[in-house]
Amino acid sequence: MNTPFITIEGPIGVGKTSLSKAIADHFHFHLLKEIVEENPFLGKFYTNIEEWSFQTEMFFLCNRYKQLEDINSHYLQANKAVVADYHIFKNLIFAKRTLKGTQYDKYLKIYHILTEDMPKPNLIIYLHASLDTLLSRIAKRDREFERNMDPAYLKQLSEDYEVSISKWQEENPTIPVIKIDGDSFDFVKNKADLAKIIKILEKHLY
Repeated sequence: MNTPFITIEGPIGVGKTSLSKAIADHFHFHLLKEIVEENPFLGKFYTNIEEWSFQTEMFFLCNRYKQLEDINSHYLQANKAVVADYHIFKNLIFAKRTLKGTQYDKYLKIYHILTEDMPKPNLIIYLHASLDTLLSRIAKRDREFERNMDPAYLKQLSEDYEVSISKWQEENPTIPVIKIDGDSFDFVKNKADLAKIIKILEKHLY
């Protein structure tokens, strides 16, 4: 594999950041974490999705674009490995679900302009879990802006991820996707589960 650029994806609460940090620590890769709590619209979004979706999605898109631009110039072009707790294609998953009509059309145009020359990961780890597991983990971390999240929204988001990951694999057959069941693997509490994931990852890296 060329210089590793690993992205970890999955629905809210599945453990993307925790696994990204563990991988970065183990392999001494640079860790790229998405900006979440800094989004000033997120609390309002979970209270009224229709009213605040465009502002929320545009904030995320612009910030993720800037992060990836910096990563590309400072790390990937210098052959330094990176693991990120998101892939920018997640923007389309959320935007397609929350934006309607001309707002979605405008967003899509901006997305394609910003991402047309962005680096693609050469490995994706896709975490998925049941709704009960996701809700439990979200409750444990107790972020204020997530307390009003509708479980139906989270369930639909999980289903959207399944569709999007399958589509990604069809369109990018040379980029491996490692799927991990978050109900079976508790890589935060169980070191043995984390070791299994690291071993799977090592086979792809080396």
